[in-house]
Amino acid sequence: MSHSSCCVLLSVSLALCCRLWSVCADFPAVFGDESSGFGPVFEEQPVDTIYPEESPENKIMMSCRTRANPPATYRWRLNNTEIVIGNDDHYSLMGGNLVISVPDKSKHAGNYSCLASNEFGTLVSQKASVQFGYLDMFSTDEREAVYVKEGQGAVLLCDPPPHFPADLFFRWILNEFPEFISLDKRRFVSQTTGNLYISTVRASDSGNYSCFVSSPSIAKSVFSKFIPLVPIAERSLRKYPADIKVKSPDTYTLLGQNVTLECFALGNPIPQIRWRKLDGDLPVHRHNISMAGSLLHLYDIQYEDEGLYECEADNSKGKDRHRVHLYVEGAPEWVEKISSSERDIGGDYIMSCLASGKPKPHVHFLKNGRMVPLTSSTECVVFLASAPSFEWNPVKPKLLGAKNGRVVIDCKPRAAPRPSISWSKGTELLHNSSRIFIWPDGSLELLNITKSDEGKYICFAENDRGRANSSGSLSVTDATKITLAPSNADVSVGKSARMECATSHDPTLDLTFIWSLDTHVIDFDQDREHYEHKMDGQTGTSSSELLISNTQLRHAGRYSCTAQTPVDNVTASAELVVRGPPGPPGGVRVEEVTTNRVRVIWSHGTDNLSPISKYTIQYRDVREQQEWREASTSPVNVEGNAEMASVINLTPWTEYEFRVIATNTLGTGPPSDPSPKITTREASDHPGGGNHPQHTPVQPQYYYGSNFGYIIAFKPHNDPEWMTVTVTDPQAQKYVHKDSKIPPSTRFEVKMKAFNSQGEGPFSVSAFIYSAQDVPAEAPTVIEARTLSATEAVVSWVPVQLQTVEGYQVRYWRESVENEASAQRALVSSRENHTRLDNMKPNSHYLIEVRAYNGAGYGPASQRHKIYTKKAPPSRPPKIIGTKMNYSGTTINIAWEQVEPLANESTVEGYKVLYRQEGQPSGMLYTTVKQSIDLPMKKGDYLVEVRAHSEGGDGAVAQVRIAGKTTFTLVHKDITVH
Repeated sequence: MSHSSCCVLLSVSLALCCRLWSVCADFPAVFGDESSGFGPVFEEQPVDTIYPEESPENKIMMSCRTRANPPATYRWRLNNTEIVIGNDDHYSLMGGNLVISVPDKSKHAGNYSCLASNEFGTLVSQKASVQFGYLDMFSTDEREAVYVKEGQGAVLLCDPPPHFPADLFFRWILNEFPEFISLDKRRFVSQTTGNLYISTVRASDSGNYSCFVSSPSIAKSVFSKFIPLVPIAERSLRKYPADIKVKSPDTYTLLGQNVTLECFALGNPIPQIRWRKLDGDLPVHRHNISMAGSLLHLYDIQYEDEGLYECEADNSKGKDRHRVHLYVEGAPEWVEKISSSERDIGGDYIMSCLASGKPKPHVHFLKNGRMVPLTSSTECVVFLASAPSFEWNPVKPKLLGAKNGRVVIDCKPRAAPRPSISWSKGTELLHNSSRIFIWPDGSLELLNITKSDEGKYICFAENDRGRANSSGSLSVTDATKITLAPSNADVSVGKSARMECATSHDPTLDLTFIWSLDTHVIDFDQDREHYEHKMDGQTGTSSSELLISNTQLRHAGRYSCTAQTPVDNVTASAELVVRGPPGPPGGVRVEEVTTNRVRVIWSHGTDNLSPISKYTIQYRDVREQQEWREASTSPVNVEGNAEMASVINLTPWTEYEFRVIATNTLGTGPPSDPSPKITTREASDHPGGGNHPQHTPVQPQYYYGSNFGYIIAFKPHNDPEWMTVTVTDPQAQKYVHKDSKIPPSTRFEVKMKAFNSQGEGPFSVSAFIYSAQDVPAEAPTVIEARTLSATEAVVSWVPVQLQTVEGYQVRYWRESVENEASAQRALVSSRENHTRLDNMKPNSHYLIEVRAYNGAGYGPASQRHKIYTKKAPPSRPPKIIGTKMNYSGTTINIAWEQVEPLANESTVEGYKVLYRQEGQPSGMLYTTVKQSIDLPMKKGDYLVEVRAHSEGGDGAVAQVRIAGKTTFTLVHKDITVH
């Protein structure tokens, strides 16, 4: 950063004017007593404007307002050329404001400046640009399908349409609007290119994807044609090394701004991503890493943040690295401005202004809007050093902090070179300790504050040019605490939900409740149709109630209640589950096309948290332009776990397309996209039948005579003797042969021919079919059903002794709350006689039944067993109250407060402590009934995770980060105290 100063030495004469008015930037020029008159002073200046080309307003207004005596007159310039008002119908003045009617990009784009004048002089505003914003539609060309082997990575290209300005926001739709894909460590959307990256493709990724692009500047959004993503099943998933595909380029930024760097890698297993600064440390307290490491956020950029940053991605197969250089520049900033003054005629006057910036700024003087030439009577010098001064940024005089909380007191004097900083409380000099930290930028941090920390704090700054100090007084208030946390809720679409939150707080402080959904603050005015907020309070206690009416799928997610005072805030969260009709199935395609039947294959769409109970297949004749009709299928009833079925009774040599619709207990969802068009195979020209006992009847125009019918011949595959049967109904579609002596799944060879009064046609080509098998006739015997936690149970049974059993279906549902049709299902191999049930609700009565199944369907159900799930685990994390290293430095003691469960939660039985290296998912697990534990010190960065354990399961987790031997970072998940 450089400082520039220009000192202009002027000899004041009658020719120049007895009152000199000059500006260094938009300086307010006021001389003497304002009642006697003064030059213009800007109160409002034009700002950069982006005008949407599709805007219905059809005008632009550029603001310009000054204070002056006498009042100022106004003129405007476009690209340094004066606009003549009146000669162009597009321009008019409204006060000092410039109105551009029916804006035209070819005429009105450019840089505008306002000139305000009176008898004392002219003032020129800052320049402001007018630009025309647009976002074109995506191309209407179909997007090609992307086929990827399971386990490999995938990249779906967005290719946004032409647009201006460049700032776009990208999301991706899955199958239908507004179903946006959720991002996690496996899926990432680059906000630079808009591309969607999937590190490891899974079968569940199958579907149709569309890039959704929004331009915040012009409030417009468009989306692309759908891109089918088709995962190709692999018998065994291969592993692939980490391969970084999202790489931020070298980046330039300005002092004080925020920057986000992107990094994402493909690979299997999913790569882990880490960031570091190669020529120093990441900014303390000014950086954040999100999206599982894919995004590095740097806040309030300073010059020392410039340097080389490295992203590293690694998995068990390999590593990859990318480096990006961050350059920090500073916009010109006034350190010292010229001041207005009166001088005697004939005297000398020096005007100087000091500016800082990077690169070094150039300083110019304007007089009455015109550049002042620097002559031999002008001196320019550079100021590079100054003593510390708190004039512009003193320590805040009154400070507040919450008991047991954290306080940071800023100390930011202006000085060059950078001063050394020290602190005292009253007369006591402060030093770094386990509770007190003096940051490199001079700020003072106090941890776990108590009433004894109240008092006067003084910041001392000193360099080789001098010294200065500034002070402020700290008062400690009661901490804000959550006394009633919101509870999880589970509702159907269209129903209502309610969440409550209550706190205790310092009665001298105002408290505000803020509700958010998945980190987005709820705007109760904008979405009053669905959200209502009620608040109640007494001295020291407050409560808030959130009502959600007519819930939709988009209302599902994690709701957070934040209670905020001027000194602290606490947050408690709960999950809202919204169940609804299923979404559309995806990837519908057709295989095994014959004359009269096809096999339709699809992928499960989202079940919207209510299991899919059945699928319906529809078809239409493309040439006849028929409406969609429900198809005849085999099996007749297509169950909710199916992903294929045969459509029968089709007409030969006909072009069809198909679609699939899912249904659950909450309703029927929208249809899938149509399948690619197919044409059934051609039938014989002569009177004949199909290749199957179930066939398409010959149409009357092809009977070729009276007394039309069919002859069907069939035999077991290895049997030389044919059996025949005559069917005299010309519209018959199938023939069923019953024989109790035929074993299930016996292979038969079948052929058929047509006949009429003139004779018989030729036999068709033989087809091979299998006799049906019966459903299992026996029910399993359940021998045990017991709960494991608030959400899990285990059930075991005596297997059915039948060779035809392919597996078992376990169904379970809440008694008197859910009906049998909405039961959760678990499928188990015939080799197993037990299974674990999950996703259960705490503190609930469940009914469980087991039945065997095979290809013919499900057998009878077992006797129903009833169980009762345990209460939920504690929702509050342990509060870490101490981290102390022993005198030898070999162990560290972690201590926490006893977790008190809520009334609807399980009693705490002990605590689990996970001690793992940072970045690793596993480590050493310890259990204890105490509120502290001694852990061995190790090299490197480690995380200690503490959670309460109960019969209902493990509670919320608290984290302590151990870096070296002196730094500990406390992180509470779900409830966060700042």
